[in-house]
Amino acid sequence: MTKPAVLFLCTHNAGRSQMAMGFFRHLAGERANVYSGGSEPADRINPAAVAAMVEKGIDIAAEQPKQWTMDMLETVDVVIMMGCGDSCPVVPGRRYEDWVLPDPAGQTLDAVRPIRDEIERRVRNLLDRLGVETANSAAR
Repeated sequence: MTKPAVLFLCTHNAGRSQMAMGFFRHLAGERANVYSGGSEPADRINPAAVAAMVEKGIDIAAEQPKQWTMDMLETVDVVIMMGCGDSCPVVPGRRYEDWVLPDPAGQTLDAVRPIRDEIERRVRNLLDRLGVETANSAAR
């Protein structure tokens, strides 16, 4: 069986999709592959998103916003869209989910925390649906 692969997409690839990728990578480890990208990548990761993730013990500070690519799309099983609307690419044969979440751009750390927590909840649910055991699965 091959490892499931997921692509998280948002417009700037600086907040939501980076936090989702951070949680996914942290929870799934080597049991799944993950990518993130944006339709209009920002210059840098949202500092409030970085700070919010540090509180969870996950460091995304070294990540760089990047443009999604066809290679990414052709590699994955599931594409999670996070506010990119019509600019998100659609490739036949991929499963798509649209996660409607507030944009953390320009928000304070206090405002980003509930967004981060909802992303974590959804990533855990996604991993469960994909049958990917997480580090915390045995503890539940």
